[in-house]
Parts: sequence; C-alpha cells; structure tokens
Amino acid sequence: MTSPATTVPFVLRPTDVPTREAEALLDSAVVVRVEDIVAEVAGAGAVACMQGLLTNDLEGPGEDAFIYGAVLTPKGMIVCDLWSARSGATVTITYPPAGRAALLEILERSLPPRLAQTTERAEDRAVLRLAGPRALQVAEAAGMVIPQPGRAARNAFRPSDCYVARPASGEPFALQVLVAAPDVGLVTGALESAGALSGTTGVLELERILTGWPRLGAEIDQKTLPQEVRYDEINGVSYTKGCYTGQETVARLHFRGHTNRYLVGLAWQDAPDIEHADVSQDTRSVGRVSSIAWMGALEHYVGLGLVRRDTDLSRPVMAAGVPARATELPMRLAT
Repeated sequence: MTSPATTVPFVLRPTDVPTREAEALLDSAVVVRVEDIVAEVAGAGAVACMQGLLTNDLEGPGEDAFIYGAVLTPKGMIVCDLWSARSGATVTITYPPAGRAALLEILERSLPPRLAQTTERAEDRAVLRLAGPRALQVAEAAGMVIPQPGRAARNAFRPSDCYVARPASGEPFALQVLVAAPDVGLVTGALESAGALSGTTGVLELERILTGWPRLGAEIDQKTLPQEVRYDEINGVSYTKGCYTGQETVARLHFRGHTNRYLVGLAWQDAPDIEHADVSQDTRSVGRVSSIAWMGALEHYVGLGLVRRDTDLSRPVMAAGVPARATELPMRLAT
C-alpha cells in the first residue's frame, strides 16, 4: 500500500520533447493522450465515502466539482494522487498507473459495497489533456463548452460525447477531456483543426516541471507528506473539511509547524548527471533532485528537487553533480 520508491530522478531527454511541441506549449496549444486511468465510484454514498479519503474537499464545492488531491496512509504519507469530478451519485477519478494497485486496494477496503462501488473504465475511456496559453480558445473553437475553473461538464461534442474538466488554477494542464477510446482520433483531429498540435506525453511532463507539480514515483515516494510537494500552493488539501485518513498529521503540520523539506525548481547551464541525484550547498547535502528536463527554448536544463527548508535559494547549489540555481515555484521563464 506504499507509493513507488524513488532512487533516481525522472528524466526527460532532449528527444522526449520535440521542439515543435515545446514551442506550442509556450505559445499556442497542445493536446496529448495520457496514460492516466479512469474509474467511476458510484452509489448513494460515493461522494461521502470519497470525501472521507481525499485530502481535498469534494462535498463543499457541490455538483460538478473538479478537484486535485490524494489518498494518504494513516500517518499522512501520500499513497496516490488523483483528480476527482463529481456528477450526481458518481465520482469520476483519474490517476497514474503507478498508483493503481495501492489506490484500488484502499478503495476496496474502505468503500462499503452497498454505498459505493468502483469500476475501472481503462478499456473504454481515454484521457486527453490540453495545455498551452491558447488551449481554452482552441477547445472552444473546436466546439467544446468550457467549464468554469474547478468544474467539469458533459459536452455533446461531435463526433463524441466528452466529459470536459478544468482545473481551478489552470495548472498543470488547461483542460482534461475524457472520451470514448474509439473516438480519440476524431476528437484530437477536431482539436488539431482548431489549432492544437498533437503532442507526446513528454510535453505535459515539461509543463508539470515548469509549474511545480509533483509526480508519483519522482517527487512523491512512500514517505512524502502533502505539504512537502506544494499541496498547499496547488490547492490539493483542505483544512476546513471533515475528517479523512491521514488528516491528523497534515493538520498538525499546518497549524503547529512546517515540513523539514520542500519542493523547489532547479536550472542548469551544464548537463546534469542523472546518476547522481544529490543536492548540496557549501559541501553539505541538503536534498535530492527529483525531475530533470531539457528546455530547448531556454537552452538549458530545468528540474525539480526536494531540499531542506534552510537552503538559501539566493545562492548556487550543486545538483546532480554540477552547479545549479534553485528557485521558487512555479518557474519564471526567462532567458
């Protein structure tokens, strides 16, 4: 029931993000089919049951809410992060394959069958995500109805019925579209005709790194607390909702203290050594590199790292074997 262990950074090599895709991410719009799994938790008690597991508030925002959060161990460590959308007596969740086994184990153990049952839809539902500054305009031009921030809505989008969801902050993607698997080509084709570039998963990973969102198996391992990976900043945890598994640890940190480490951005002029994940300052180890990517538009490497809270971000660090600059998140793009 633990998250995947982290030993080396998640790495995006230069060939993993074609130049055209990176340019579209910065200037236009990209649409990508991602590997996240879709499941539906349905039943008279589905919303209440998920409310008792998620770090974020699913009940408070009401019908059509779309939120990011996680399920935790009783000690407050992240098991799996996920996006949740509610519609009537059904909560539709999307989650990374790396967290599937642990998440389903928790759902099977925690959900009373008479109140809520989980059905995976991986075989018949695909997950598309749009990113880039023109993503919303492109989707609207293609014929989609754009929900308000933090909301999800069913679209009678031709040629396929889509479930369109919009994150509250516009990060780490602009829209998520759940679509019937056989219609992926038709839907992406419509978005391309409206101005989107069809991209690979690497470009969304680049966006994730630039905006400072954690990845299960990279920033998140079996000992990660939500506040260590920016859950406060990315609206991934609620401090006003009722009880949920792991809440005591999360609330204690929020109201009485702080974590000993936190997530920062990293930038390198020289190629980092992906075999060495240590971050140090003044010869003292202060953390680890968790993600690395080549940013062609800036002609340098960018990444994420978990460092001690007393690390001085105004001074250089050594990260992955070479000099680096540590920054607050999200990263500010500048040459």
